Amino acid sequence: MLKIGEFIYPWGSGHYSRMMRLNEVLGEYVKEEFEIHFSSKDHVYEKLLKKFPDQKEKIHEILMPTPIDGKFGPSVSMSLMNLLLPISKNPPLVRQIANYLKEERKLYNKEKFDLVINDGDMGSNILAKNRNIPSLFVTNQFRPKLYNSRSYLYPSLIFVAKQIAKASKILVADSPPPYTMCEYNLNFIKEVEEKISYVGHFTNSIKIKKESDSNLEKLVKNNEFGYWMRTGNKSTNDGTGQRYEKVFQQDEMRNEKRIISHARNDPNINSVVGKDGKQYSITEALEKNIDWIQIDIGFLSEQEKDTILNLCKYAVVNGSHTVMGEIMGGKSKPIIGIPIYDEHTNNIRWAEEKNLGILAIKANDVIKGISKIKENYQEFEDSLKEFSKNFVPNGAENSAKIAADTLEEKR
Repeated sequence: MLKIGEFIYPWGSGHYSRMMRLNEVLGEYVKEEFEIHFSSKDHVYEKLLKKFPDQKEKIHEILMPTPIDGKFGPSVSMSLMNLLLPISKNPPLVRQIANYLKEERKLYNKEKFDLVINDGDMGSNILAKNRNIPSLFVTNQFRPKLYNSRSYLYPSLIFVAKQIAKASKILVADSPPPYTMCEYNLNFIKEVEEKISYVGHFTNSIKIKKESDSNLEKLVKNNEFGYWMRTGNKSTNDGTGQRYEKVFQQDEMRNEKRIISHARNDPNINSVVGKDGKQYSITEALEKNIDWIQIDIGFLSEQEKDTILNLCKYAVVNGSHTVMGEIMGGKSKPIIGIPIYDEHTNNIRWAEEKNLGILAIKANDVIKGISKIKENYQEFEDSLKEFSKNFVPNGAENSAKIAADTLEEKR
């Protein structure tokens, strides 16, 4: 039986969602019997245990080093201090790296993988190369463009790129140029060009079985609204939410209807604010036919999410690559991006240059962005139509085929 190792970086949610979509189709391409071993930590490790309760012996907790949480996403200053000092219960990074590579080495030696697929975990590339095991590195970053405020991070970018380059093949989770949304986060060097495949976005392959409309779907129909998404790990999610709140406090937002998805499975978040300033439950707002201004939702069902994306005028995001691809490519909706860090800024700036969305740094930029999108909606629609036509959604399938081909080449 073949053994495949999947090493999933636990910062954010994109790495996990990509690998789960890959696993849905992997068996269609790899014809020989195989088993998968998963490795990650924190919320991704917990999700894996919950998703595969009967495969706990194949789910491994590896303490991959991650940035230190700050108020608005990763704290650069605290993460730099953590290089040599213990911060927020995290041992010094030097010790973390040594321990995590030691644990991964043990796993490699025990399982003797035929193929490894690394989404964000660079250490696994090193171990695979040293053991002559083919490795696929799935990514939407290589050497991201840095802005003046972060230029001191350049040496670490070079180091990271060198580790990514050790993979047998680099699978870019994006459409081929010139429709590569993460273009400014790549900047590939000549030495890795032969390893690169633009496999496409890992969009959700689950076909939604249409059921009767939920109360939320009934409430939002025949309304013009914006869809405001909070995504990522806790600090990124919270930081995005705080930026949104600053926008909502502006006078121009008094009559701008919005639906806020919190990406947290907590029904206590679900509420409706009417234009009368009062708060209602979704059912109550529907029954009383409330003229609403804001709807907060902890967690949307796939059907509700699909309905809201189809009906919204625009979406406000933090610049997550996965989310932007889903909205601009899959739904042809313009985005307003409020970035948390440079990777986000690069994605959104690219979208703005292609007339697919707006980059917003300050609260007032969001207000201007909403006005610009509404005033020039046809222009945005035309650009999005072209982008969607060239959008490659089947990244999971293309990656599965490469995995199968790689295993065949190894024979």
